[in-house]
Amino acid sequence: MLYQMHELGRAWMAPITYWADANSKMFGNPGSWLSNMPGATRLAAGYELLYRIGKDYEKPEFGIHAIDIDGVSYPVVEREVARKPFCRLLRFKRYTDDAGQLRDLKDDPPVLVVAPLSGHHSTLLRDTVRTLLRDHKVYITDWIDARMVPLEEGEFTLDDYVAYVQDFIRQIGVDDLHVISVCQPTVPVLAAISLMAARGEKTPRSMVMMGGPIDTRQSPTAVNNLATEKPHWWFESSVIHPVPANYPGHGRRVYPGFLQHMGFMAMNPERHAQSHWDFYQDLLKGDLEDAESHRRFYDEYNAVLDMPAEYYLDTVRIVFQEHLLPRGLWDVAGERVDPSAIKGTALLTIEGELDDISGQGQTRAAHELCDGIAKKNKQHLEVKGAGHYGIFSGRRWRTQVYPKVRDFIARYAG
Repeated sequence: MLYQMHELGRAWMAPITYWADANSKMFGNPGSWLSNMPGATRLAAGYELLYRIGKDYEKPEFGIHAIDIDGVSYPVVEREVARKPFCRLLRFKRYTDDAGQLRDLKDDPPVLVVAPLSGHHSTLLRDTVRTLLRDHKVYITDWIDARMVPLEEGEFTLDDYVAYVQDFIRQIGVDDLHVISVCQPTVPVLAAISLMAARGEKTPRSMVMMGGPIDTRQSPTAVNNLATEKPHWWFESSVIHPVPANYPGHGRRVYPGFLQHMGFMAMNPERHAQSHWDFYQDLLKGDLEDAESHRRFYDEYNAVLDMPAEYYLDTVRIVFQEHLLPRGLWDVAGERVDPSAIKGTALLTIEGELDDISGQGQTRAAHELCDGIAKKNKQHLEVKGAGHYGIFSGRRWRTQVYPKVRDFIARYAG
């Protein structure tokens, strides 16, 4: 009944959040006579804080409508290239009327960004995509909230994830493709390309793996420890719940997004409490820029999705408990995953020095597994001072990480 109780709580809170939002506007809008009352600024700030704590956070938009390249602005259109029951393949297509510029854009290498299916929406990689668009044709996996997938579409397992990645690679065209996996998908992406190589298929020109749990026995974090301290049955009995009747996926077993969000918040409760207090103070001071920055961050951070139960439980067991990939014991749809079969794909691994989700060495472990790749075609980058999100978003990503990624891809481009 936990999911149903959560939905009941949301319904109960809805009138309060609407009331708080209306009051924040009445006391905060300069055009309202209430904004001139004593204490109006404090009331407006308090009501907005209440509104943002209690409101629902829907999936944000990517919102990438133009990209600046060498001082020239190019329109960008988000297009759905392919759709499967649990995922959409999106392309961000750049446009220009100038023939010379168009020729340059067409010569840019295509990149498939495999976004994580681990709680947040793929829009978490908005900054990753926007930066890559300067020099690449960019595709991204946009995973669909499991509560929105009707039960008749069947289950979604980790094996299915691997198959989705392979299908998307083939659809885009493998000859000139480069694949970037961020966090959780480093494991299924490595499996997908390993299986393609073992079958004699062409593989992408390069793999860029960022902050992923390829071997969680290396420098285990609090996230890794939770998975090993609890037995597998505990996860199935404690965090898996059926989707309520008010969603298209009614009856589907999922790891609900609101439970994941509670876990995210519990990792750093003091920091989040301080952030909300700072937001309140910024509103009082009239620091609109910092207040808007807070809104943007939490609009993304608080927007979570439900994960299919089969996929989540597979990941817990295969990746975090039994470590089947680094032990050479993982079978996908009856085929053994052997990363040593990869030979014609270059490898770049990236880790953050202060990553508290994927510890030091967990991503770099891919180098030892991919011993069929020539040493000269393998690189590793440790980003000093960067946490988990800093390696793919924000200033460090744009100034320290991206130039390395761009140059690595260019080296192996056709």
